[in-house]
Amino acid sequence: MSMESQLSRLGLFDARVPRYTSYPTAPHFSASTDQRHFIRWVEAIPPRSRISLYIHIPFCRRLCWFCACRTQGTRTDAPLRGYLDRLKQELALLASHLPDGITLSRLHWGGGTPTLLPPDMMQELSDAIYRVAPLDRFGEFSVEIDPNQIDAARLDVLKSAGMNRASIGIQDFDPEIQSAIGRIQSYDITRAAVDMLRARGISSLNADILFGLPYQSRERIAESVQKLLSLAPDRVALYGYAHVPWMAKRQQLIASDALPTPEERLALFETARRLFLWDDYREIGIDHFARPGDGLELARRNKKLHRNFQGYTDDTAPVLIGLGASAISRFPQGYAQNASSTSDYARRIESGQFATARGHIFSADDLLRGRMIEALMCDFRIDAAEMIQTFGISPDSLQAMFAQVAAAFPGTVTLGQAGFDINKDARPLTRLIARGFDTYDLSKAGHSPAI
Repeated sequence: MSMESQLSRLGLFDARVPRYTSYPTAPHFSASTDQRHFIRWVEAIPPRSRISLYIHIPFCRRLCWFCACRTQGTRTDAPLRGYLDRLKQELALLASHLPDGITLSRLHWGGGTPTLLPPDMMQELSDAIYRVAPLDRFGEFSVEIDPNQIDAARLDVLKSAGMNRASIGIQDFDPEIQSAIGRIQSYDITRAAVDMLRARGISSLNADILFGLPYQSRERIAESVQKLLSLAPDRVALYGYAHVPWMAKRQQLIASDALPTPEERLALFETARRLFLWDDYREIGIDHFARPGDGLELARRNKKLHRNFQGYTDDTAPVLIGLGASAISRFPQGYAQNASSTSDYARRIESGQFATARGHIFSADDLLRGRMIEALMCDFRIDAAEMIQTFGISPDSLQAMFAQVAAAFPGTVTLGQAGFDINKDARPLTRLIARGFDTYDLSKAGHSPAI
């Protein structure tokens, strides 16, 4: 039986499964977790800890049709002014509850389009953040950059504020594909943005590219990847486009009959993957690639790679605090998510409260299964000794869990007293196999294709 036939038999081309950037996934959050939990968890952070901070800017000048993020379009800066004022209030409120001596190991501005902020607002935001906590000596400050919405003045402010990593969304360079997904961004504009970044000493660059887009072919994705490689990013995320028009209404503008089949999606991924490997990138988990010596590559090599809402990370901070509409925080005790709509978020902040609208408190079983799923997503293996020592599960119970999942995927995993390993040629099944350790009802949400 060919490998493609085996993957098909095991459901790769039919299944829709979570991306597992959290466990449990966000559809299982509930309103029973509120700002009381958020405050308690913030105040429980040990003094002088290093934490991560995520700032969500949900505005765009134009709404790309492929995007399923919670964003809204604006033609003027007026909504940005009001939103920034609420962010500053939220930051001040956070400062009143944080223990002493907190520093930032990671600071990330995401969106939306953070670079929509004019320079003076960027300066206000960075000043407000650093009044709460300074960036650690070895900290990383990254910003999602839209090449269509960036200029020298904005980059000068970001550089002076400490930005040392930039993330650029590319999706695909082919003009017909860009038109089909509502994202016009030429190679020349992207190249100019990269040149401006590097001229300011910001050499660390992330890039996102998508497979599974309408009208994509192996030839077209190969051309886009080669153009991307000419920009020499340190890290690349090769994400599969998730067509979920019932969740993201704007995706109804994309012709579904122009989308590749699941089998074609796998071929597109493999085409791009081979090009990255030929250019000496190293595979990171299921869909990332990094240059040798990059932080992600070192974390993978040293078995310290982690998974969060931005994908793979080498950040070891135990706390991630998300500020802004729909932002999610992760604490050792659980998840807390802000109100999703900007109006509800603003109303809560204006009332002098945090904007926590829902979340999840971890059970002991959540922590065990979450770590097993993360281990599979990062390392393609679960170390039995780690599970037994960290979570107190008995060896017999652990082996029974392993055997139950392995039985559903014959010939794809290797079991032993040392652990549970996904065979190399079965790694496209990783999310499906990880689902076997997930005890939550997956019918509650429409997830993305398994490939």
